Amino acid sequence: MIHLYGRHTSYNVQKVLWTLDELSVEYEHTNLGGPYGGLDTAEFGLMNPNRRVPVLIDGDLVVWESNAIVRYLAAVYGQGFLWPLDPGERSHADQWMEWAANNLLPAFIGLFWGYYRTPEKQRDCAANAKLQRRCEKLYALLDDHLSGRAFLAGDSLTVGDIPAGTSLYRYFEMGLDVNKPPNVMAWYERLMERTAFRDNVAEPFDELFGRLDY
Repeated sequence: MIHLYGRHTSYNVQKVLWTLDELSVEYEHTNLGGPYGGLDTAEFGLMNPNRRVPVLIDGDLVVWESNAIVRYLAAVYGQGFLWPLDPGERSHADQWMEWAANNLLPAFIGLFWGYYRTPEKQRDCAANAKLQRRCEKLYALLDDHLSGRAFLAGDSLTVGDIPAGTSLYRYFEMGLDVNKPPNVMAWYERLMERTAFRDNVAEPFDELFGRLDY
């Protein structure tokens, strides 16, 4: 039995939950971190010395870092689906995971924390405006790439869609007036048709509003 540790409101945990449900893998999930606590225990420190979530246990194997977990699950349980069999096709999916981690996520997470997670009186409006402009440029790049494509690596969902796709619900629903590029919105609508996405990503996150403590 696979066991996943991490609070369900964590962006990085949501990536893994979405992946698990897309793959129809049986697993147990324990909310950990944030209001659930538990990251400072000796037991958790043995699983992940960084004391961060998510952490996945599959038999005797322990994996941390969300993108590593997504890749592991797809490689073991999603061959030919989330994990393309052809190395060239797989590289297209993998490059979008790297792009999201190195480009989109620093801007998106920065904006989400700077605007949504920060109490209004403490916000740096100039910094948030700069992050929003950066996000809009990156989503515009995605929009250009998605022209004529259903998903980031082609006609079907792959691991390449998971990191960037997990950002969409919060980006469009956190209350900012942001651009809504048509191809990105069409991709978003396709993701919203998937039960695994709706159940694990498109869920309320209002408990995080104005909270800097987790």
